Amino acid sequence: MDIRPARTVAELHAAQALFDGPARADWSERFLSAPGHLMLIAYVDGAPVGMVSGIEMIHPDKGTEMCLYELSVDEDHRRRGLGRALTEALAAEAESRGCYGMWVGVDTDNEAALATYGAAGARDEGVFRMLGWPFAR
Repeated sequence: MDIRPARTVAELHAAQALFDGPARADWSERFLSAPGHLMLIAYVDGAPVGMVSGIEMIHPDKGTEMCLYELSVDEDHRRRGLGRALTEALAAEAESRGCYGMWVGVDTDNEAALATYGAAGARDEGVFRMLGWPFAR
């Protein structure tokens, strides 16, 4: 397995089977050009089999932390440590960028995600409730 950052739209499009939907060229370009946005892709035999994305978040009184935005591993490659390796790689990248920590929001019933993040060293920091503002497109 090889984990490396996505640097081109072509790399994102090659990995789009790992996303919730197809990658749009304009959004891919915007993602790649946005400071603090990062996607690491795991490859096995040259094929993308997993990805993790992160976004640096900065605040005047806290500094910078990394938000693990999304993690995905191809169904045929699950339960082999790829999710843990991707999470650990993102954490290492966050630390190398000077982030003071990393966090992720997880559904309380997502046992696979909870196990993956726990295996990668995350600890439960308490109850989390997410509220959203969906905008019509």
